[in-house]
Amino acid sequence: LRFSCGVGGGLVQAGGSLRVSCAASGFTTEPYAIGWFRQAPGKEREGVSCVSPSGNITRYGEPVKGRFTIARDNAKNMTFLQMDSLKPEDTAVYYCAAGRCIVDEGVITQGGMNFWGKGTLVTVSS
Repeated sequence: LRFSCGVGGGLVQAGGSLRVSCAASGFTTEPYAIGWFRQAPGKEREGVSCVSPSGNITRYGEPVKGRFTIARDNAKNMTFLQMDSLKPEDTAVYYCAAGRCIVDEGVITQGGMNFWGKGTLVTVSS
C-alpha cells in the first residue's frame, strides 16, 4: 500500500495558489472518504478537508473555508486539494488519509482515518 502526496510548487507568496495531489497505489481509495490534514511547526495536526467516497459531500475546517477546494478522481485513484488565497499561517506539512470522515463539532478529526500518506511541505511566504 502506498499513498504518495505531492505539491505543484511547494513555495508560494501570500495570496497565491497551489494544488496538492495524492495518489494511491496498491489499493483503491474508492470505498473510502479521503481527508487532508496539516501540521504546522510546533502545532498539532489538524483536519483541513474531507470528501465522501462518491465525491459529492465535502467538508472544510473553518480556517480554510472559502479558500480551499477538495476533489477526487476515483478512476485515477487520486485526490486533490486546491488552495487559493494562501496565507502564511497555511504553512505546514500536508497529509492525505483514507478512511471515514468524522466531524465533531465542526472539527474534522483524525480518528476515522486508516491509511495515511507521507506528508508534503507547503510554504507560504509573507
